[in-house]
Amino acid sequence: MTSNTKRHIGSIAFLVKNYDEAVTYFTECLSFSLLCDIDKGEDSRWIQVAPTAEGGVSLVLVKATTAEQRALVGNQTGGPVLLFLHTADFWGDYEKMKSRGVVFHETPREEIYGTVAVFEDLYGNKWDLIQPTN
Repeated sequence: MTSNTKRHIGSIAFLVKNYDEAVTYFTECLSFSLLCDIDKGEDSRWIQVAPTAEGGVSLVLVKATTAEQRALVGNQTGGPVLLFLHTADFWGDYEKMKSRGVVFHETPREEIYGTVAVFEDLYGNKWDLIQPTN
C-alpha cells in the first residue's frame, strides 16, 4: 500500500521518574532544547525535548505513574540500545557529554557506518552517540 501523504515520526514517548530531573539531564548533560513544558494539572505535564530547537524527532517525557511503568524506566527496550543520537561532531559532543557526567560504556570505536560509543542516560537506558559516515 502506498500513500501520497508525507509522514514522519514526530515524537517518541520516554518514561521518566521525575519531570524536573529529566529536563535538567536532557538540557544540561545532553544539550537538548526544551521545546515545550505545559502544566496539564494533577501532576501531569506535556514536555518535549529534542537535540535541536529546529525540530525533527522529539522526546515526550512521560512520568511513570503505575508500578508497571516504573518498572520500565531505564529499561524501555529490555537491554538493547534504545535511541541513536546522531551528531556532526562526535568528538566535541563526546568530550562535552563526559565532562557533564554522562557515563559511556565503551571507548569510541570506528564502524563501517560511523564513529560510535554507547552511553547511558540518567535512568540507565542505553543510547548510541554516532557520527554517521555518510
